[in-house]
Amino acid sequence: MRHTISVLVENHFGVLARVSGLFSARGFNIDSLCVGETEDPSVSRMTVVVRGDDAVLAQIMKQLDKLVETIEVADLTGEDHVERELIMVKIRAQSKQRSEVIEIAAIFRANVVDVNSDAMIVEVTGSVAKVKAFIDMMRPFGIQELVRTGAIAIGRSAKTK
Repeated sequence: MRHTISVLVENHFGVLARVSGLFSARGFNIDSLCVGETEDPSVSRMTVVVRGDDAVLAQIMKQLDKLVETIEVADLTGEDHVERELIMVKIRAQSKQRSEVIEIAAIFRANVVDVNSDAMIVEVTGSVAKVKAFIDMMRPFGIQELVRTGAIAIGRSAKTK
């Protein structure tokens, strides 16, 4: 099962290395990991996406909670939350194909951020399913490069996590 974990940590040098080391030392693979400063510059939020059963999740949560720099750990998977990912896709697009790429991008509320003589770069923000669907639609045009942020997520409830 796919789990989205939100971890509030002290914004100190080396915290990211300790968290990622915790996963690798136990043989857990991270599907995505995003880190950024919160509204409080002394605190960072990590959004970690992992796959595993409930036992794996429980062990991950316990190990994260043991880290000195950890403020709070929450599994957002079972909660009402908003999750998004950003991708940029460089698509091979000659002048004849550009209008079709632009039409598809408009359907996905994507933005064309760069155009040159033989390629276009389009950015898309959305759920994992939306991002996957956009990538699938762009494959026939020829994807030259693709970069993605990984998932970021925030709980919808009034309480802070």
